[in-house]
Order: sequence, then structure tokens, then C-alpha cells
Amino acid sequence: MTKTEILKAAFTAWGRELYLNTSLTQVARELGVSKPALYRHIKNKDDLLDAMAGQFLDEFAAFLREHNAPHPQDDSEVDIFSLIRITAEYFAQNVNMFFFSFVRLYKRRNCSESLMEALQSRGVDFAAIQRQLAQKYGLHPHMRHIIFMTLTFFMAVFHNQHKSLENPPSKKTISKKIDMIIEIIERGLGYTSIEIRTLDYKALETRVEGTVVNIKDSPLLKAVVEAVAEAGPWEASMEQVARRSGLSKSSLYGHFKSKHDMLRQLFITEFLQIVDFAVQGMGHSAVPQERVYLGIFSIAEYLRSRPDFLVAMDWIRTRRLDFSKGEHKQDWEDGLPPDFPKLFEDIEIKPFSGGERFDDEKGRRRITHWILFLIINILMLSGGKEVKNEDIRFLYRFLTLGIGGFAS
Repeated sequence: MTKTEILKAAFTAWGRELYLNTSLTQVARELGVSKPALYRHIKNKDDLLDAMAGQFLDEFAAFLREHNAPHPQDDSEVDIFSLIRITAEYFAQNVNMFFFSFVRLYKRRNCSESLMEALQSRGVDFAAIQRQLAQKYGLHPHMRHIIFMTLTFFMAVFHNQHKSLENPPSKKTISKKIDMIIEIIERGLGYTSIEIRTLDYKALETRVEGTVVNIKDSPLLKAVVEAVAEAGPWEASMEQVARRSGLSKSSLYGHFKSKHDMLRQLFITEFLQIVDFAVQGMGHSAVPQERVYLGIFSIAEYLRSRPDFLVAMDWIRTRRLDFSKGEHKQDWEDGLPPDFPKLFEDIEIKPFSGGERFDDEKGRRRITHWILFLIINILMLSGGKEVKNEDIRFLYRFLTLGIGGFAS
């Protein structure tokens, strides 16, 4: 049994459950050895996870170098879309590495900077994209991160749709998906600069600001929010919720069947409130592009006003809370119930040549998920409260125009 074999088994065994469970027993079972035998090669679980992070970075950097990614000593101009394509190709071909990086590395607030430093030390100047973005599309501190998170979101959708862990996608399928991702990054939802330039952001924001205070919270779900914000969705316990709510643990089971049911009720309740609040905000205008901004700003305003729930909601960045498992597996699509309120499904979206269908119900639901995903990413970069309205305006321009809307 070699270190390489142990790492491969860990990526396979833990990746199947998206790292919800990282037990060494699973790795030992995957290798067909006893747990004591495994301990002769590794110190503990954290030691193995560190080794996995190192292997991911080594392999990712090697792939980028092989495909002519910029070297730290190279001053030549970087083709941003070529670099995006190379990155997307690696994650499309290496599903285990994608899920590991998505779940284990990108959930931390400063992960982008640490990842860039790690690649720099391995001979890849991935930060060159920031320099080129500044020259061609203007300098916004979140641009690189939002591009990468868009790539990550649609790559996760791709692997989930194709069940890539069991059925590796073909080169043709991968190429088609990457074309679509690049088109979305380049042109967003397909609006024109003229359509977006007419927006009076401040006037629209004034219609929404300060109205979140009207929302009433359930004291019990508030206790769940606080416990989840403190410990995280998977570490939060029924005991913590009981202590915060003033109820006994046995009394909690009169409200929730299980911890999973408790989390499900929390997120669905808050999602419904977010959607209701956003729908009210969108009702202040009949102009499509204004309605989109009002919806985005309303969601951001809701989450900025509720920092505990923002932290709890951060699960969506890695989609680690899979509501589609278990009793609702046959009835739910993309982890949400079929009667979940619509939000951005009715906005005008220009057709995409890359092959992604946004003209059907499932495709339009993904638009709402993408927008939610990016809003939470922007807010989590600085803990929510520090995010200014200018950052929300930037995100709106990216969503509607892509980076092409920032070209000088």
C-alpha cells in the first residue's frame, strides 16, 4: 500500500458523499485493509486531508503549466478566456479533484488569495488574470473571484447532471459545456450596455432599503440559525439548539424529526422569506432590467441585515446540504421542491449558442440558483455587512452583461 494508493482511495471514498463524512474507516474499506494498517502510513485524518490538498495543487499546477498557463517570470499578455478554458477543462476531466477543491478549499473566506499563492509557488502565475482583468475590464477586487465562482457553479451543475463520478463525460460533452461557461462569463444573461446604462441604481435601492425589519422570526428557528452560524450546518447539534431555545432536547423532537429535518425546515423557511422579500422588491418596477436589479438588491439587503443566517446560508457555495436525498428524492429537483416560488425565471434571457437550455423550467431555475450563489459569494467575502451597494451593482452588471460589459 503506497501513499498514492491511499490518496486515490480518499478522493474516491470521501468524494462520493461530497466530504460530508471524512472517516478513515471509509478509506480503509476502499483499500481493503484494516484501519490500524492505514495508521502505519498516515498520522490522522487531518494529515491525509493536507496530503490531498498538496496533491490537488501539484496536479492542477502541472496541468496548467502543460497547457501554457503564465509563468511568474513571463510578462507577456495573458489570454483570459484561454486560462478560463484550461481551468474548466481540468475540472471537467478530474471530477474527484473538482469536488475536493470545491468543498474543502473554496469554502474559506480568503481561499482565493491562498490558492493563488500556492500556485505561484508551483510555477503558475494564476494571479496574472487579475492584472489582465484590470487592464481590459477595469479593476474591481471581486472580478476574478466572481468569474471563478461562475465557472465553479456551472461545472458543479455539469457533474451533477452527468453523474460524472460513475460516468466520466466524453471530450465532446466537456467541450460543449466549456463553450457555454465561457459564453456566460463573457456576456452574462445577454443584455446590452444600453439597456443597463439607463438604470438609476440609487433610486431603486431606496425603494428596498430599511424594509427588512418588517420580517418576523420564529424564536425556535432563530435558535437554529444561531447554532448553525456558530458551529456550521454539520457540527450544529440538537443540544445547542435546545440550549438556545430554552427547550429540552426531547421537546425539540416534537418540532423536528431529526437534525436533517431541522436544517431542512430552517433553509426552506428562510428561502421562502428571501423570495417573498425579493418579489416585493421586484414589484416596484415593470421594467425587466430594473426588476432584475431590485431582486438581486433585495436578496443582498435581506442577507446583509441577517448576518447569522448569511453564515448559515454559506452552505450553498458548496451545495453540501443535499435536500434531494431521502424521502424527497423523487419529488425535488436541484434540492428544491417543485412548488418553490419563482423569482428570476420570468426575466428575459438571450439564447446561448453554447447549448445550455435556459428556455425550459429546469434551466431557468438554474439561473435563480446561479444568482443566489454569486450573491452569497460576494457577501461572504467580507462577512456581509462591509459589502457596499457598489459591490451589488458590480455583481448585477456581471450577471446581465458578463465581463464584456466592463470592456474599456
